[in-house]
Amino acid sequence: MTAPNPLRLEPALAALNAAGEETRLRLLALLSQSELTVSEVVAILGQSQPRVSRHLKLLVEAGLVERRREGAWAFFRLAPAGPASALARDIADWLDPHDPVLAEDQARLDEVRHARAENAARYFAAHAAEWDDIRSLHVPEALVEEAMRKAVGPAPARCVLDIGTGAGRMLELFAPQAERAVGVDLSTAMLAVARGRLEETGLRNVQLRQGDIYALPIERNSVDLAIMHQVLHYLDDPARAIRDAARVLAPGGRLLVVDFAPHHEEALRDKHAHRRLGFSEEEVTGLLAQAGLETILHRELAPDAREGAKLTVSLWLARDPRLIADPIPASSYETA
Repeated sequence: MTAPNPLRLEPALAALNAAGEETRLRLLALLSQSELTVSEVVAILGQSQPRVSRHLKLLVEAGLVERRREGAWAFFRLAPAGPASALARDIADWLDPHDPVLAEDQARLDEVRHARAENAARYFAAHAAEWDDIRSLHVPEALVEEAMRKAVGPAPARCVLDIGTGAGRMLELFAPQAERAVGVDLSTAMLAVARGRLEETGLRNVQLRQGDIYALPIERNSVDLAIMHQVLHYLDDPARAIRDAARVLAPGGRLLVVDFAPHHEEALRDKHAHRRLGFSEEEVTGLLAQAGLETILHRELAPDAREGAKLTVSLWLARDPRLIADPIPASSYETA
C-alpha cells in the first residue's frame, strides 16, 4: 500500500540520515510529546547549548522538526506537516519508552513540565486578586464580553463549561442560560476567588472543579458550550487543550476561544507567565480544524490607543459538525 505522503529518494535519505544519531533520536522522542525551547532541551539532555542547537538545526533542515520563533524565544516540535512529518512521528513511535536512556529523558521532561506548572500556579496564587487589573492591558473587558454574548447568542444550553475559569467571570456571564455550568481550573487559589465571587451572584447551577486542562474532568459528549477565555497563551501545548475541549463537546456543541492576537509585549511573558505572545487567525483556525471542529466565526477587537490599551483581542467560535441525530459511540459515554 502506498504511503499517504510518499517521500522521494533524496529527502528520504536526508531525513533518515538526520534521524540516525543518538541525540537526534532522543530529540525526536522528546519533541513528539511536547513543544520545547532550546534551554529546556539543554536541561533534559545535559548537553551544551551549541551542541543541542546544531542537532536541532539538522532535524529542522531535514523536515523532521519545526522551529517557531516567537519574540525572544524559539520553540521546537515535530513537524506537523510536510513529506517528512509522518516519518518523524513513525520514528518516535518506534522507539521503546522503557529504554533506559529514553526513560531518563522522560523523567527530566516530566520535571520540566512540572516546573512549568509550578511557575503558573505560583503566578496565579500571587495574582489571584489582581486578575481583573491584568485584563486592563487590552480592549475594555465590557466590549469583549458584549462580543462574546453576541457570538454565543441567547439560546439555552444544557451544560456550559468554562475551561481555565480563573476568577469565574465567564460563569457569571453564561451560567444564567444553562441548566448546569462547570468551571475547571488547576489553581486552588483561583478556584477560591471564583467561589467567593460566584457566591455573591446567587447562582446555584454552578460547579467548580480542580482539574487539568489537558484532561478535563468532564464527560464526553456532554457540553453544549465550552469557553476558553484568555487561557491559550499560558499553555505549552494549545493544540492538546483544544483537542480535549473538542472531546467533551456534544454533537453540535460549540467552543468559544478568546485570546490575544499576535503582539510584541515581552513583559507579559517575563512578568505574567505568558508562554505565547498571541495567536494568528490562521493558527487557531488550524488547531480547531485539527480537533475536528468547524470555525463559524472569527472577530478581532482592536484597542483604542487613546485609552492606553495595546493588545487586540480575537474571538473564534467553532462547532462540532456532528448532528444530534448522529449515533454516539458507546465508548464516548466514558468519563474523562
